[in-house]
Amino acid sequence: MEAANRGASEANCKSIGLNISLPNEQVPNSFITLGLCFKFNYFALRKIHFVMRSVAAVFFPGGFGTLDELFELLTLCQTGVKTKIPIILFGREYWKKIINFEYLADLGLIEDEHLNLFQYADSASEAWRIIKKVSQENYKLT
Repeated sequence: MEAANRGASEANCKSIGLNISLPNEQVPNSFITLGLCFKFNYFALRKIHFVMRSVAAVFFPGGFGTLDELFELLTLCQTGVKTKIPIILFGREYWKKIINFEYLADLGLIEDEHLNLFQYADSASEAWRIIKKVSQENYKLT
């Protein structure tokens, strides 16, 4: 989250922070716009707020928390609870090593069409192109 907040700050834009209270970590970063840092005690509530407000999601290599957020969003989009948004997995090599989505489809655990819920990107410009393309398709933007 800090990278996104920092980018917004450097572009003189406002950015929100959805922080989680943990025993040994998670101090809000200094790039969150003053007054827009919200603290949560439960991961589930924090994820609800992420999903409610998201118009795109870019996931970078991470651990259990990142995987939890990714699968929550994929499930909500898969089931139609959340309108389809651009979901980008940044760093194709990393994501293909830790999650074999094609194997899930081969086993019939997900539908082949669910492989279209996300895309891979290896550069910021590639991710931005995907976000613009999917957003235009979803919202009929010109």
